[in-house]
Amino acid sequence: MRALATEELDGLLVTSRANIRYLTGFSGSAALVMVTRADVLLVTDFRYDEQARAEAGAVARVEVESTSVWDRFFKELATLGPLTSLGYEAHALTVHDAERLGGAGGAGKAWRWQATTELVERLRAAKDAGEVAAIRTAATLAGEALRQTLTLVRPGMTELEIAGLLEGALRRLGSEGHPFSTIVASGPRTALPHARSSARAVATGGGGGGGGGEGEWLLLDFGAQVDGYCADITRTVLVGGRANERARAGVRAGMSGRDADALARELIAARGLGDAFGHSLGHGLGLEVHEAPRLSKTNAEPLPAGAVVTIEPGVYVAGDGGVRIEDDVHLAPEGPVLLSDGRTELLELV
Repeated sequence: MRALATEELDGLLVTSRANIRYLTGFSGSAALVMVTRADVLLVTDFRYDEQARAEAGAVARVEVESTSVWDRFFKELATLGPLTSLGYEAHALTVHDAERLGGAGGAGKAWRWQATTELVERLRAAKDAGEVAAIRTAATLAGEALRQTLTLVRPGMTELEIAGLLEGALRRLGSEGHPFSTIVASGPRTALPHARSSARAVATGGGGGGGGGEGEWLLLDFGAQVDGYCADITRTVLVGGRANERARAGVRAGMSGRDADALARELIAARGLGDAFGHSLGHGLGLEVHEAPRLSKTNAEPLPAGAVVTIEPGVYVAGDGGVRIEDDVHLAPEGPVLLSDGRTELLELV
């Protein structure tokens, strides 16, 4: 891993589950990984003996421990050769476990430990063809799950009922899991960007957000997961999405996160709703549903070629309702490539 030389490290202790999967392929919930300039060591417990060897055995030396994984880790670390300066993921390691590295009597005191931040996450930002294909498959699956769900939605159903229908469809179509809690919000609750699905029943008309007896706004924010990679989609029934279309067509690798955010923000602000768009335009997508890079008015860094990002402008008016349309876009060298279905046309449920 080239980042080791850049940071003048002999090795890196990896404890983030997403980073462990990225580097080794291991998808279990418990492991310690040491990546040096010559070796990869993975230590896990007996629950993952067969799984770890199958998933990571081709790239890592796998050691399985039935008692203390940390004790076994330090024992095996001593066999990797002369190592002095080792990094650890300060953003992922708990305080309790960090104390094992240098605390009184800690076995980790044999090495000099250095806090690092997001070394592997920087590698993960640019996606290869296989990663993009997994995200595209997840996005396609998510779009079909939504299509099936909307044919079943009826006035009087609660947000939780609708969320259950959607999550069931996602599973039936092959999603490995739900990358985050499914959001279904209706009427004035659509003004909450991260609303929790509730027992509120969707009304037939009036009642905030729909107006004129047209029915209520219904916002659905949900994800799918294929081969560990996430799709993140938002659709709002009964509204359109012009800012979304402008941003997903104009975003490019190499432009700053701030300039990408402005593609949608300028259009919304021109209509007098700038203050109602309080979050950033989007974020990176991969093994985690939120990762680098950020499409934000505070991010002056260039967007890396190969990244997959969300485009999700939103407008929220307290007491009335909100609209968010979200799609997933690959920043390919030739320009943005839409991975989700890109539907922004007016949808009305009857």
